[in-house]
Amino acid sequence: MLTGSCHCGQSQWTLEGDPGPVTACNCTLCRRYGALWAYDYEGERIALSGPTSSYSRIAEDEPGLEVLFCPACAGVLAWRGLRLRPDGRRRMAVNLRLAPPDEVAHLPIRHFDGLGAFEDLPSRGRCVGDLWA
Repeated sequence: MLTGSCHCGQSQWTLEGDPGPVTACNCTLCRRYGALWAYDYEGERIALSGPTSSYSRIAEDEPGLEVLFCPACAGVLAWRGLRLRPDGRRRMAVNLRLAPPDEVAHLPIRHFDGLGAFEDLPSRGRCVGDLWA
């Protein structure tokens, strides 16, 4: 199980099992946060604890997700889909930059073009640990 917490420690997440590759997205939101996302579904492998506040894109009439952050230190914990999938599940992702570096260093990074084509980009062969080297 992986764990992550905000800077002040009041808000945390857990992710059960192998997170698989993590995603670095270049959309207008993710590139500003510098997050690395690992995905699953609310109430399944991902759990949040502690207080959170949320932000949804105010420029959109029907935003697709909300970003969850610590109300004390503003650490970005996760995002959560605002619409249920056809199977009734809600997509979520946690920010792996809040996990202990040695526990996620080996995970491969995949890049996603959320700004332009909205598609996966070719692998660069990097892992999370390469960002901190």
